[in-house]
Order: sequence, then C-alpha cells, then structure tokens
Amino acid sequence: MELNGHSVVLRQGDALTHFPVGSTTVVFIEPGTVVTHAAVKACAESGCLLLWVGEGGVRCYSAGNPGGASSEKILHQAKIRLDDALRLRAARRLFFLMFNEYPPDRRSIDQIRGIEGSKVKKIYAALANKNDIEWLGRDQTKALSDDLNRAISSANAALYGVTEAIILALGYSPSIGFVHAGDERSFVFDVADTVKFDTVVPMAIKMYAEGAIVNNSSVRIACRDLFREKNIINRLVNNIKFIMED
Repeated sequence: MELNGHSVVLRQGDALTHFPVGSTTVVFIEPGTVVTHAAVKACAESGCLLLWVGEGGVRCYSAGNPGGASSEKILHQAKIRLDDALRLRAARRLFFLMFNEYPPDRRSIDQIRGIEGSKVKKIYAALANKNDIEWLGRDQTKALSDDLNRAISSANAALYGVTEAIILALGYSPSIGFVHAGDERSFVFDVADTVKFDTVVPMAIKMYAEGAIVNNSSVRIACRDLFREKNIINRLVNNIKFIMED
C-alpha cells in the first residue's frame, strides 16, 4: 500500500487499485503486506485506522490509532462501566449472547459470573463427551504440558486477536470490560466469550479428538479458516453493537 500522487493505492504486481481511505473506517494489514510511511500518514490524516493483524485476524499486533478517531465510543463505554444499572444490563446481554437466554432476574454481576461458570463447565464436559474423550476440567496452567488444554488455549488466543482488532476498529477500549475486570483485555474476554463456545472451542476439541493437531500452527491455521468461513468479524461487530446500544 503506497501513496500515488494524492491517492493511496494498493499495488499488486503492476496493477494499482485506488483505495478510498477518506471513506474507510479500518484496514486490516495481514502478513506479507508492505505499507509505506506516506500511506500511513495519509490514512492517519483521513481518520482511517490501520491494524496490523495475523492471517484472518488471529493476532492483533499493533494499532495505528488505538481507540479510533473519536473519543465518544470510549466515553460511552466508560459510562456503562461506571453505572451499576447499565453495567448489569451489559452483563445480562453478554450472558444472552453466550447462552441464548438471559440470567435470572435480580442477580448481581458476581452471581451472573457464577451461573456462567457453571454453564461453561457443562459445555466443556458435553463437548468432550461428544468427541469421546476424557475431560478432567479446563486448566489454563497446563497449556504447555497438556495437548487438549494447549489446543483450547491456542484457539482462544486466535479468537482474542480478532476480537481485539474489531473492538479497536469500532473505537472502543479493549480494557473496559463489564463481566471481566482488572485486565488490559477485559472487554476482549467479554466479547470473545459470546462466540467462543460454538466456534473455536468445539473446533479445538474436535481437532484433538481426531488427531488433527500435527504442529503448533495447526489450531491457529484452522481458526484463520474458520473466521473467514463463518464471517466471525461480522458476528463480533453485531454482538458489540447489541452489548453497547442504549
């Protein structure tokens, strides 16, 4: 991607394609793409966010303008986080996106976390049973020694990458979560959970059960293909809009 006269263009061999950065919100720059300094400057001046990501968005390495061109989205996000009623509403919406049902009325954030945790344990157990494998529980500390936990952690990491990229693209902060808190990617974890258990987690468990994990890249590449096939980006965008809308 480079500047040609006053226009940003995409060069592919000898072919040049004009790129309308003035009417574009975000550009995902995947591996193998070269961007000139002049093109970056033109995008910044036009308010077009550049995100350096892995293939299919499986990693989010850097953002040219974190938080987007406007502070309105982050202020709205902070308002929800600091208002107990609005935060509870957001947490209930997150729960609905995860399980297609709302939690019982008059439950606190901590109580919703507890209900969520119980449901998630049952999901893991059911997926393991479906794939005829022994399930000893999710243990992230075993991600380096246990093949199944490592596969799940790799799949989650890929999902966190694309989720963080979408959050930044929409102008929100990855750190201001509503159920998760205290981490620089709290909102990433919140949003990723809305799709995790019917996308990457079942895929990782199935790959493990079928012996399809041949190297450290297997799960990441499978996630890349899954994100494109299932249009995960569009789903995440719609979920975030639902969570944040008044």
